[in-house]
Amino acid sequence: MSHTNIEMERVVQLQAGDEDAFAALYDDYAGLIFGIILRIVPDKAEAENLLQDCFVKVWQNIASFDPEKGRLATWLINIARNTAVDFTRSKYYSQKTVNQNLEKIVYAESPPFSSPIPVEVLGLRQLVKKLSPVFREVIEWMYFEGYTQQEIADRFNIPLGTVKTRSRQALKELKKYFCELENIS
Repeated sequence: MSHTNIEMERVVQLQAGDEDAFAALYDDYAGLIFGIILRIVPDKAEAENLLQDCFVKVWQNIASFDPEKGRLATWLINIARNTAVDFTRSKYYSQKTVNQNLEKIVYAESPPFSSPIPVEVLGLRQLVKKLSPVFREVIEWMYFEGYTQQEIADRFNIPLGTVKTRSRQALKELKKYFCELENIS
């Protein structure tokens, strides 16, 4: 039996709702799909969740697969790529990335032998509340609501240069607060 016939048989089984065929499909392609997702979303835990999402989409949409338009593997790869890319465009992902970047910026000027204090312990939001209102707004919009500096300028009618200056000043103040906390402990 040729490779094309085997694939066609599998597609027919999948479209008929055959759970064993779906389990075999997962066994055959999960490693490949996971590798594709991991290249786009480097967080292993998120990539594992996205792998599961991909196979749910495959199960739900197998009826729409048309073997005349391409191979099953290509269809699976496209689902994986699209799922991962959509995830990177999500507000959740952008906020998570921005929050991680904020932590890196704040710790960047720490003394070389200091041990960073986990942000969860500190309560980052509590520190941000200590900022003056104009600085706090910009930081909250950028790091908690996921706006870019340009979006803040446009949405709140603040000159872009002012937004940049306020965010820079706010980060300097946050670094100062972190240093003070580190010296207390």
